[in-house]
Amino acid sequence: MEGLLDFVLRDILTRVGGVDHCVSEFIRVTHTLLTERTFLRVMPELVNGGRTPSGVPVRAQLLGSDPVSMAENAARLAEFGPHGIDLNFGCPAKVVNRHGGGAMLLQYPEQLHSIVSAVRRAVPAQMPVTAKMRLGFNDDSRAVECAQALEAGGAEELVVHARTKADAYRPPAYWERVNDIRLAVKIPVVVNGEIWTVEDARRCRQASGCESIMLGRGMVTDPGLALAIRSAAVGDTAPWVPWADILPLMGAFWQLVVARLERRQQAGRLKQWLNFMRHRYPQAQEAYDALRTLHDPELVAQWLKQHGALAVEALQKK
Repeated sequence: MEGLLDFVLRDILTRVGGVDHCVSEFIRVTHTLLTERTFLRVMPELVNGGRTPSGVPVRAQLLGSDPVSMAENAARLAEFGPHGIDLNFGCPAKVVNRHGGGAMLLQYPEQLHSIVSAVRRAVPAQMPVTAKMRLGFNDDSRAVECAQALEAGGAEELVVHARTKADAYRPPAYWERVNDIRLAVKIPVVVNGEIWTVEDARRCRQASGCESIMLGRGMVTDPGLALAIRSAAVGDTAPWVPWADILPLMGAFWQLVVARLERRQQAGRLKQWLNFMRHRYPQAQEAYDALRTLHDPELVAQWLKQHGALAVEALQKK
């Protein structure tokens, strides 16, 4: 979800409720020590005690392949107080894999171990170090081996996206294979992938044996999904977030986008979100159709005001 599920959308979605913690988009580590400015650009929650404005803890995610550089940057990042350091071994993007990061490393369990153990030694003992992986690169034959390498390196929790890099984001997600991993390690395992509804979450938990789930595109599509899943898990009626409640969230999202992003990025960022939500809300489809060809932030703001998403007095960044 790099490029959309950033600090702006983390702020908006955690206002709805149901989220235990968030993980930032990845911070790319090469062979240099990153600056405070770089960390804050990706995770401005660091100036708020590592939490979203709603108080939800955020873990900072690093992506890289060199144990020394990863450790040095993790130690530097830890100084700013995130609620954990997460290591990304699941990104399927070709440009990332081509440079030796993300899911490509799932071909080399010993390298996974080296990176995690280096990071674990570099950060304070009380700071959680967690990892995210896929089932594998081209296939899932080394899924358990990779998970055990991450555990042995010192990862305290493991998120598993239930597809390989080769699967990309094509359905289905192989939740039952996550159960094989869960049974092979002693650390908590969190399942991720293809969870769009409360029923998906129920079936996913049953197939994977995992109590905890990670949401991504599903919650971008349905901002009330985490709250609905939490309610259903304790036997309550899953709440539905109506479009009337989505509108002020859109308005708040727009104001944050205007305040924090460059003018040329603003309209596109709102359309990105609507492109997901239109699969859940017919009104989002109507909004997407109306805004699809608009690029001028003033015209977008005018539409939002006319449809009750934005107060008339809301100012636009020039």
